[in-house]
Amino acid sequence: MVVHVRSTGLVSAPVRNGVVRVRAERMLRALRRPGAELSVLLCDDGTIHELNREYRGIDRPTDVLAFAMEEGQAMVVGTERALLGDVVISVPTARRQAERAGKAIVSEVTFLLAHGLLHLLGFDHRDAGELRRMMALTEGLVAAARLAQPVDKSR
Repeated sequence: MVVHVRSTGLVSAPVRNGVVRVRAERMLRALRRPGAELSVLLCDDGTIHELNREYRGIDRPTDVLAFAMEEGQAMVVGTERALLGDVVISVPTARRQAERAGKAIVSEVTFLLAHGLLHLLGFDHRDAGELRRMMALTEGLVAAARLAQPVDKSR
């Protein structure tokens, strides 16, 4: 699996790219997507506002956007090599949401990463049933992302 993480438009990112990459890799392992390739952009409100306006026709910033390489049915299990797409997260919006919820910004970014990743895999929340399912899957991915991985001492 390959996970690319970069930051742009940020004076100082409170969440390190390496932490986001490791958490994304853990989520992909939990989804049994060992051949997946994912791109994550940590950006400012101006950047995500521009993307939201251009690609969704919504003229305001948001917390997370997902740009899938393929559209279609939700597919959680798979071993094929696949370029999933891009997850874009606004760090300032994540910071505000984390403060309101009384949690660490890394927790909010992890939640948004899981939510965006599920959108890349075809999940959505157009009705209450889809929302419940997606929230349960998101929480499962957040838990997987926080788990410490055993160290392979044979290398």
